Amino acid sequence: MLRLLWAASVHTRYFLRRCMPTNILLDAIRTRHGLRWGIPAMLLAAPYLLAASICTNLIADGGPGWLNLLVLLFCWNSLKILIMGPVSLILLIRMRIQEAVARRHMQHEQRASTSVQTAR
Repeated sequence: MLRLLWAASVHTRYFLRRCMPTNILLDAIRTRHGLRWGIPAMLLAAPYLLAASICTNLIADGGPGWLNLLVLLFCWNSLKILIMGPVSLILLIRMRIQEAVARRHMQHEQRASTSVQTAR
């Protein structure tokens, strides 16, 4: 039974990573070239919050209860996108620092090798 639940959760996660729009967006932002789009992507949280507000108003006016699931989904997606903005900025800064350190190390090695070659 546990094995069946584990397999179902793995397949569900794979499906959600591959097909859901916010997960596709977040995977694209997590790449090296996509990190700079984290802050502008935070603007996409606004339509999700608007949709959650509309569904909440519909529920308050006597709408069906299953709209609560949509409200939860919209709020979750907006939170994911809102959190990814600052996280992508931190990751971008960290990546740029690592690249600068590697570049400086490479230049230092090149200077050292040319000074050894000119001394011979």
